[in-house]
Amino acid sequence: MALAWEQAVAEEALADAFGFHALQLGLPELQALAGNRIAHRWLALQAGVAHSGSALVCDFDALPFPSHSVDLVVLPHALEAARDAHLALREVERVLVPEGRLLLTGFNPWSLWGAARWIERRRFAVRAAVPTAEGAWGPALSVPRLRDWLRLLGFEVESARFGCFRPALRSERWLERWRWMDRVGARWWPVVGGVHALLAVKRVRGMRLVGMARRQARYAAAPRAVAVHRQHREPPDPA
Repeated sequence: MALAWEQAVAEEALADAFGFHALQLGLPELQALAGNRIAHRWLALQAGVAHSGSALVCDFDALPFPSHSVDLVVLPHALEAARDAHLALREVERVLVPEGRLLLTGFNPWSLWGAARWIERRRFAVRAAVPTAEGAWGPALSVPRLRDWLRLLGFEVESARFGCFRPALRSERWLERWRWMDRVGARWWPVVGGVHALLAVKRVRGMRLVGMARRQARYAAAPRAVAVHRQHREPPDPA
């Protein structure tokens, strides 16, 4: 349920993202970059995560990329799986180019899912709702806290979406019975969805425009020519 919702959000949010390099951290079951047009796409997993395809193995708080080299980063529940969520987010800011985009998904602690994880993680099937080889999840981070972290790192949040209002149950039959909550919840109480998705852009102050945009800005800002009249003076009389 959650995996399908996040796949749909990623396809919609990243369809028009452009650049040269895109990176997804964690959750290989989610094909977040499948519908994107960026040619070079990378999947990074932490050590010990089983994956049948090719992927980079690294810690999320020590990415093997130069600074300002990645145009798009996707963090599907990566902060919940990282050793230090804030440090991992700082590392993402380091590798992103100016005006680079970030898509971040996670569990919402202010929801039925968050309450269930807090009360009884083992018996309630929240983790089964998003199948992943990464096993244990760390504490869920609320959207207000993530907004504060992103703002401190120079990101501008463009959109915040919530989904999965049904209880995270194992039974498909009971999931279908509670389907009406997704329709009603998205309209009447959107901030209590079980999963959230934030789309943000890295802003850099004093960034210089390049190419055609810079030339147009220079011409538009050019001052108007002003004619200056100088007063003519007669040469002194030698007598």
